[in-house]
Amino acid sequence: MGDTVAYKEYLAGLLGGVATVITGHPFDTVKVKLQKHNTEAHGIKYRNGLHCTTRILQTEGVKGLYRGATSSFVGVAFESSLLFGIYSQTKQSLQRGVDSDLPMPQVIIPSAAYGGAIISFILCPSELVKCRMQVQGTDSLVPKFSRYNGPLDCALQTVKNEGVSGIFRGGFTTLLREAIGNAVFFSVYEYVRYHMHLQLKASFSDHNSLIDMGVGIVSGGLGGVAFWSAVLPLDVAKTVIQTAPDKSSTRNPFQVLNSEGWT
Repeated sequence: MGDTVAYKEYLAGLLGGVATVITGHPFDTVKVKLQKHNTEAHGIKYRNGLHCTTRILQTEGVKGLYRGATSSFVGVAFESSLLFGIYSQTKQSLQRGVDSDLPMPQVIIPSAAYGGAIISFILCPSELVKCRMQVQGTDSLVPKFSRYNGPLDCALQTVKNEGVSGIFRGGFTTLLREAIGNAVFFSVYEYVRYHMHLQLKASFSDHNSLIDMGVGIVSGGLGGVAFWSAVLPLDVAKTVIQTAPDKSSTRNPFQVLNSEGWT
């Protein structure tokens, strides 16, 4: 029974990760460009997300919004699968056989933080490649002769020029973002889902799969909002660290945030 549940969690996470990239990558491209360009001393400054999106569509077309999506498919699909699987199994272990639907923060927080920390080792290289590909658009200050031909070329050139540690640039910041962010995400997700189910059971005698789907969408959506509200500064620091042209530049997220006026 436990193996079946674990299998379903890993599979659900994998499918969720693929769906996230398909629907969310254009928004992520805009986010990364805003974080990169609006923190540089020179170059174009985007007024807002709409201005950035318009510039991308005008100069690169729709494909510009999906720049770096290949590495995202690999990274996000596997990290999402691992995250949900590890979270579920760790939570079951910490509950020590206690079968309760009531959310327990002493179980949720460490399980989610542990899962987030583990997947950060997969996420960091894939996000470094993704971010470096995303900032290579028309408005980029990166010289054309030093731009990457694709995600594989980006990964190989990074290792060649910076060593194996180069592909893990921003790893500490990614770990912090994922551990903190997922602890917040799953806390909100579990509590919202629990209380919505309570309310719906009291209101509807026929509790069908469509209602469950709606609860999942609302719970996951609010969890996602909470995730990014909690760790957006760390994500900005990660983008700056991973796309810095100087390989000797700081990897300390707090120094980056301080220099950008966040602290």
